[in-house]
Amino acid sequence: MYLSRFLSLHALWVTVSSVMQHYPSVWGHYDVCKTQIYTEEGKVWDYMACQPEARDMIKYVKVTLDPPDITCGDPPETFCAMGNPYMCNNECDASTQELAHPPELMFDLEGRHPSTFWQSTTWKDYPKPLHVNITLSWNKTIELTDNLVITFESARPDQMILEKSLDYGRTWQPYQYYATDCLDAFHMDPKSVKDLSQHTVLEIICTEEYSTGYMTNSKIIHFEIKDRFAFFAGPRLHNMASLYGQLDTTKKLRDFFTITDLRLRLLRPATGEIYVDEQHLARYFYAISDIRVYGRCKCNLHATSCKEENKKLFCECEHNTTGPDCGKCKKNYQGQPWSPGSYLPIPKGTANICIPSISSIGKNVCDNELLHCQNGGTCINNVRCQCPPAYTGILCEKLKCERDPGGCNQNSAQRAISHGPLLLLTALLGVTGLFIF
Repeated sequence: MYLSRFLSLHALWVTVSSVMQHYPSVWGHYDVCKTQIYTEEGKVWDYMACQPEARDMIKYVKVTLDPPDITCGDPPETFCAMGNPYMCNNECDASTQELAHPPELMFDLEGRHPSTFWQSTTWKDYPKPLHVNITLSWNKTIELTDNLVITFESARPDQMILEKSLDYGRTWQPYQYYATDCLDAFHMDPKSVKDLSQHTVLEIICTEEYSTGYMTNSKIIHFEIKDRFAFFAGPRLHNMASLYGQLDTTKKLRDFFTITDLRLRLLRPATGEIYVDEQHLARYFYAISDIRVYGRCKCNLHATSCKEENKKLFCECEHNTTGPDCGKCKKNYQGQPWSPGSYLPIPKGTANICIPSISSIGKNVCDNELLHCQNGGTCINNVRCQCPPAYTGILCEKLKCERDPGGCNQNSAQRAISHGPLLLLTALLGVTGLFIF
């Protein structure tokens, strides 16, 4: 008896394993939009939430400077050396390639010598403020996935604001303030991300951590994305399921990490002292050698790919959705209101696919891919679903008892068993007559 039970269990495991192999091995990255599974009716599509991989978004950015003539070199001018603020014989000349510092040098490959960088004009009009706005635009909604990193070739500014837009630059909100003295510059107490918590993670803070004055070895400014993720996913981001759950259920949190544009507002160059040395104004300017922005196209969990066409990014939408962000249902697939996909339940989420409009269903009423007959119905020549006695509707999606005056009782409202592998295991156990304790 025990031998026959063992052989039956072995055969059962082989059967279930053959079903399970059609599921992706990794769900946590949401990198698959659909997969084929085997059911009693044959192969059908199983849909799940999906998103593109994160990538270097600087490759697709458009940069705009305000004022437009703020870049040095036209006309040529001299400025002081980075390491020695009193050696003022360096030249910026837009007409000479070796001496020019145009905006695109903020985004070129680093590691070359001498280093390449964008540079502003000097503060020759002091005491008039030296204000510069650097706007980064993608013409696409982006979800940030890693820290923003800005590397200055000059000393880091005494005052700066990082701003974001969610509507392609029509309106702006502060992301973070940076200053050598937050109270004096922005009337805010200084804080760092470490001072935040799950409950205050959306707070806009002013930090003095990245504004240390005229120091040649202090060039980098961060906007900490991962530290904010860590409040939900743990210090090493091992519990991404917790983070995804929070992003799914808290729209404000998800919007916080979502942008269409970023803007650096450079408000005061590094002075290194309490006062400005008016005899050496050529030592005051801004220079940026590198900006890093990592993220993914926002596709509302309806796509795994985002492509560039005619210098514009767009999602390659699935789940019968369309639009730059997969933000609406395709024509003839508006049987219910559009909805974004959901990270929940972990690990593969919910696809929330768009279903056919009743008015659009023609001769292809059903098939074994997109238009699957529900509740055990059988597709007859792609023109109709033959429903079980208890069901009705074009796709057998309704209980007949719902039309009765008394409604459905507990017995008549029984739904067909779902086709997941766990329930398949239960069904097979019933067939073999095995009991596991």
